[in-house]
Amino acid sequence: MGEPAGIGGEITLQAWTRRSEGLPCFFAIDDPERLAALAARLGMAVPIQPIGSPDDAPDVFQRALPVLAQPLAEMVGPGCPAPANAASVRASIARAVELARTGAASAVVTNPIHKAVMYQGGFRFPGHTEFLAHLLGLDGSEVMMLACPSLRVVPVTIHLSLAEALRSLSQASIVAAGMTTSRALATDFALGRPRLAVAGLNPHAGENGAMGREEIDIIAPAVAELQAAGIDAFGPLPPDTMFHAAARARYDAALCMYHDQALIPLKTLGFDEGVNVTLGLPIVRTSPDHGTAFEIAGTGRASAASLMEALRLAASIAHNRRTATP
Repeated sequence: MGEPAGIGGEITLQAWTRRSEGLPCFFAIDDPERLAALAARLGMAVPIQPIGSPDDAPDVFQRALPVLAQPLAEMVGPGCPAPANAASVRASIARAVELARTGAASAVVTNPIHKAVMYQGGFRFPGHTEFLAHLLGLDGSEVMMLACPSLRVVPVTIHLSLAEALRSLSQASIVAAGMTTSRALATDFALGRPRLAVAGLNPHAGENGAMGREEIDIIAPAVAELQAAGIDAFGPLPPDTMFHAAARARYDAALCMYHDQALIPLKTLGFDEGVNVTLGLPIVRTSPDHGTAFEIAGTGRASAASLMEALRLAASIAHNRRTATP
């Protein structure tokens, strides 16, 4: 569902109209009346078909958008969120996770939520990643990857202020992120021997301690530990020279030390194609790499490109997991 006042509904409708462009069969967990009203508002010829279970989706998909009903507490207009709907949004995520956990669905693709609205409605998690881990009873080893056709990045610290990210960065957190990423690249992306580039933190990767010691005291020891575990990791690299085309050809994913160090190059290279992937989960989860875009919600200007890439990647990962050699 995502935030009902955002663009999640309309990009879902758009994706269904472009289902012939290599998209897997999918169904929405949403309020059917909301989607029907939105389609009418946008002048989109998208029939909405409520379904009783995911098993009904394949028979419906080519003629209508299958929707597993998740009623809203309050109907809202585009760009006008209501905290009363936070419970419905949360329930839609929980239902999707349970369907994937039990094998009733192959993967979960989440539309963007608006954290401030969710917090007003009682949500107590920094974001999707942490909530998914909670639902699945995980210990915090999950990792957020952002991927587009030309780059994959993993921020070691995620939804923290920059000051807090610097305080929390540790050798152990870098090693944990690197190990989860390497395993996922092999299993989910079918890469035989994944290569990890590890970013430095400071300008010029610290310039041998002249601009900070984090590279010497934290990051280099983490790289050595990853290498000792048999992972093809190298660094720390100067962050300002590791994202041009020739540098990207040397690695399969980049471990970055904080949120914007990872997301700025990813969104610069592939803003409309970026996909958020949660690594280290027993289920497959992807998401568009953008927000709720309240300012254009309901105008028909939102692009479904990222959601479509998220659907394709979810199907690819699910296939790779099914066919992986034990």
